[in-house]
Amino acid sequence: MTHFPSPCRVRDTPARALLVLPPEIDLSNAPALCARVLSFAAARAARLRLLVLDLTHTDFMDSQGARLVLDVRGRLSPRVRLRVAARPYGIPSRVLEVTGVRRDVPVYDDAEQALRL
Repeated sequence: MTHFPSPCRVRDTPARALLVLPPEIDLSNAPALCARVLSFAAARAARLRLLVLDLTHTDFMDSQGARLVLDVRGRLSPRVRLRVAARPYGIPSRVLEVTGVRRDVPVYDDAEQALRL
């Protein structure tokens, strides 16, 4: 049986949620992560206004990580804003830049900045 990791940690407040994603995101886990992020958001649909995907602890991410971010953005309720936290010189930040995701989804240097309303 293949293990599909959940987000590593969750910080859930009344209108905001932070999901810390795993150290590696690629084809082996991105689809399951996307499903879990969307399930998390759907369960809080009535109150959630800001969802932050924290990639600051992610050491490896390929284009599947960028696709995960875009898929989440495209399937979230229009009332929910999506932001990403990624270290400025880390691999996830570079992947988001090269794939053009940074133009569509705000990317912050750390989770605390991203959580500010």
